Amino acid sequence: MAQDYYQILGVSKNASPADLKKAYRKLALEWHPDRNKDPKAAEKFKEITRAYEVLSDSKKKEVYDQYGSQAFAPGSGFGQGQAGQGSHTGRYGPFTYTYTSTGGGSPFEGIDFGGFSDPFEIFEQFFGGASPFGGRYRSRPAYRLTIDFMEAVKGTEKKVTLDSKEVTVKIPKGVDTGSIVRFKDYDIVINVTPDSRFKRDGYDLITDLNISIVRAALGDVIAVPTVDGPVNIKIQPGTQPGTLIRLRGKGVPHVRDSGRGDLYVRVIINIPQKLNNRQKELLKQLGEELE
Repeated sequence: MAQDYYQILGVSKNASPADLKKAYRKLALEWHPDRNKDPKAAEKFKEITRAYEVLSDSKKKEVYDQYGSQAFAPGSGFGQGQAGQGSHTGRYGPFTYTYTSTGGGSPFEGIDFGGFSDPFEIFEQFFGGASPFGGRYRSRPAYRLTIDFMEAVKGTEKKVTLDSKEVTVKIPKGVDTGSIVRFKDYDIVINVTPDSRFKRDGYDLITDLNISIVRAALGDVIAVPTVDGPVNIKIQPGTQPGTLIRLRGKGVPHVRDSGRGDLYVRVIINIPQKLNNRQKELLKQLGEELE
């Protein structure tokens, strides 16, 4: 059945490589079967990955724009035809194709139609889950390695013993629990210990900021923790409980590029549980003034 790869990714035909990559990452996070328990998640994830792999490859995209998704359906017989005078017939992957010798060669030259790969080695490096495509990856011996939160964010090097030999394994920045780092013939499966200050959501981080009613009402400048050290933020007068303050680029670095997630500061307003008589009287007066 013909599929609109642009529609699957939610992009226009003029989308840039960066836009394609951004759309793919967002949808892959949403539909990866390790994260999404919808029975249709695995199939949806396959569609998203197929669409991205075709549109992100200039040669495959050119074929798709001309012939549609049928060109990438194994066993479809796409391109079959009778060879005429001055033409050549051959087979590339599941396709039988015909082209003229004066046309500069097959329109599929240099394009791999045999199955779909895993962009960014997404299962190993981004999600750390089993491939829903099944059967593409051979089993490799696994070594489980626990690192702390900041080591996962900034990257680190760890000495481990493999095959009775001590070796140094480089862990890239941005990994998370379940990420797999390939080292020689081994899969290094990462486990990250949690941090009391930050909650991770993909490449974004959330931290709670506890402030008093007075600071929330009057506003203030307060230092908050980030993975790069404390940063001063401004609390606007009248800030409400649960307000999220976004610090762009203060989240977790991306594994495979220079991008970073964001840090969200969630405001928690402390309500005093014990008040002396003077404090109660002051609050009553304030309440009367406000009313």
